[in-house]
Amino acid sequence: MDSRFSNKAYAEKIGVTSFQLLSDWDRTVTKQYGLFNEAKGYGNRATFVVDKEGKIQQIVLDNMAIDPTSTLETCSLLEKKLVVAPPKP
Repeated sequence: MDSRFSNKAYAEKIGVTSFQLLSDWDRTVTKQYGLFNEAKGYGNRATFVVDKEGKIQQIVLDNMAIDPTSTLETCSLLEKKLVVAPPKP
């Protein structure tokens, strides 16, 4: 739900500028994925890793989604075509 400007700054900060982070400014997808908190008016943070076939391989929620380490590990495993284990809490 962050603006494209916030996403660009975040991508630069974590070194993932080779692709654009998507923004759900109108909250459509956030609501569809059950991440929108209606009472407080914001979406819970989440990172989804989707493989080349469109299957979700990993979901990282809340504060864990801020640190890209597990997401990068999952992507690395997918590149090597290894079985992906769920992230450790």
